[in-house]
Amino acid sequence: MTTRWGILATGAIATSFATDLALVPDNELVAVGSRRREAATAFAERFGATRAHGSYEELAADPDVDVVYVATPHSRHVEDVLMCLEAGKAVLCEKALTLNGRDSAALVAEARERGLFFAEAMWMRTHPVIRRVKELVADGSIGTVSQVRAELSFAAPADNDRLWDPALGASALLDVGIYPLTFAHLVLGEPVSIAAGGVLSDRGIDVNGGAVLTYASGAVASISWTQLAWGDNRASVAGDAGRIELPGRFHHPSGLTLVRGEEEVTVSEPVTGRGYAHEIEEVAACLRDGRTESDLLPLDETVSIQRQMDEILSQLGVAER
Repeated sequence: MTTRWGILATGAIATSFATDLALVPDNELVAVGSRRREAATAFAERFGATRAHGSYEELAADPDVDVVYVATPHSRHVEDVLMCLEAGKAVLCEKALTLNGRDSAALVAEARERGLFFAEAMWMRTHPVIRRVKELVADGSIGTVSQVRAELSFAAPADNDRLWDPALGASALLDVGIYPLTFAHLVLGEPVSIAAGGVLSDRGIDVNGGAVLTYASGAVASISWTQLAWGDNRASVAGDAGRIELPGRFHHPSGLTLVRGEEEVTVSEPVTGRGYAHEIEEVAACLRDGRTESDLLPLDETVSIQRQMDEILSQLGVAER
């Protein structure tokens, strides 16, 4: 059974997604929607979509679309996801799911009430190497974990409004900090406390920050993020029997290093395209099986992490949105 996709919006992330979609058997891009028909037509021609819609509403109403990938800025996610759910469509929405935990919980509740598939496109969760990290931790390969470290950063172009304009949901935490925060959650679960610090722009968005999270097990995670500099973007998980090291950019690595004493072993996993293909495969498998939620992209954890970001942004002094 072929899973028929629609892509809502035609920006950079939609381009990356469509490129990987073409690599996944039994998945097809059938339609794209944009607020400008010219943009939709150009995107459809580039990626082989059957139809180009000149509005998001037209895409959501397309009867040949099984699932919609929402690729708009964070600030639009609530209205765009709701529109697709109301049209009876399964939805994969780009991260961060919303601007706050309250809205994320509301979207999850709406999808569950309608019995429709819904997930946040946190593609790192489905990446084969990241999944291997979880397996190594679970099977005790590095013993009892007590430390997790993760950093993700880049220098944002000054002319990219999405990354600087509060009205578009700009936030270094929501854009890149969500990856180290999610990585810590994948390894250690729910924290019992969070202590965060950071710097805001003159328009009130967080641009540079870090946080220390503690867990009931006694473990500690140290994470950082920025859109002001190019860091090493590495991550590590340390236990009493060894550690796992991930090179930059850790959220889509080509492999990992397992260190135990003097022994270092490189572990690699096959990765399709840039890595988006694996979340596409997961969504398609859920739809084929009639599942409305993914074990790899769990909605309750999405909401939990969104609420953790609420707490971090509050501590940084970012106004609630």
